[in-house]
Amino acid sequence: MPRSSPRAVVADDSHFMRSVISDILSEGGIDVVAQAKNGHEAVQAVREHDPDVVTMDVEMPEMDGIEAVGRIMAQHPTPILMLSAHTDEDADVTFEALQKGAVDFFTKPGGEVSMEMSRLKDQLVDIVHSVAQAEPRAGDTAAETTSSGAGTERPDAAPERYGGRPTLVIGSSTGGPTVVEEVMSSLPLTASLRVLIVQHMPGGFTGRFAERLDARSEYDVSEAQDGARIGSGEALVAAGDQHMEVANYSHGRLRVSLTDDPPVNSVRPAVDVTMKSAAETVDDRLIGVILTGMGEDGADGIRALKERGARTIAQDEASSAVFGMPKRAIETGCVDTITSIESIPAAILDAVPQEVH
Repeated sequence: MPRSSPRAVVADDSHFMRSVISDILSEGGIDVVAQAKNGHEAVQAVREHDPDVVTMDVEMPEMDGIEAVGRIMAQHPTPILMLSAHTDEDADVTFEALQKGAVDFFTKPGGEVSMEMSRLKDQLVDIVHSVAQAEPRAGDTAAETTSSGAGTERPDAAPERYGGRPTLVIGSSTGGPTVVEEVMSSLPLTASLRVLIVQHMPGGFTGRFAERLDARSEYDVSEAQDGARIGSGEALVAAGDQHMEVANYSHGRLRVSLTDDPPVNSVRPAVDVTMKSAAETVDDRLIGVILTGMGEDGADGIRALKERGARTIAQDEASSAVFGMPKRAIETGCVDTITSIESIPAAILDAVPQEVH
């Protein structure tokens, strides 16, 4: 079956929602080969039909979506899109599913579900097409880290002290949350970075994402608030549905502003907005990183950073769930280093000057 017509399994405990989702996907050119009302049926359907993508509800009886993701990734690795409600509990569970190997998530609307799903149908079809093209990755070890920030092994060559007051801007989308965790958990506090993270993610999830990064890295990570300031050893995650701009930079501390300006590259927050504002405002060392994701967001930002003299890094195709954003950035000719996700922390540290003792 050509990629333009992926085969899908739809798993949801609600017959109504299974029908709505299946109809939307079918109308969008996606072949729904099976439906499942719980995790057991989803695992069996994947084994029997070998689909290109699964849409997986989080809350289901008998076997929930989290356990189903784990079993599918262990037995028959398949790209999975989680369908999550806008609740704190579902946000936590959704991140657990991503850690187990799900590629991305889509938030179910509240209220009149049928009307809202109809309004969002183009977004759902687009993301299912994108996830269907992803390379499924097994869950990684970041899930096992503790709140002390004991993450993945740090590069052996990391020197004890760094200088240059570097600012790191990371942009990612589809498949991004777990790889951003992997990067952040591998960066030593001694690098003295100021970190800005733009992950395409709706409001209600970015706060939880920031909490996870805070627990799994040595950095003090929080969700961006308008006017927030950060210095060495601190990081901000762009808030869902708001652009994050670098408004001011002075003596190693930067301040951000949040705006409701129209989407850029059809997304808000946009990586381009944050990277361009950093290039215009920050007069110390700059490092730009583009990770896995669909679309072209970040390409113009990487160009602006490079023109400002920044070191620029992109995730390679082999380790990207979706190679859209890194590919577009690389095509600008403004990327210095193209490497695997495992080597990106070392590439970041290579861009930070060592202090002379």
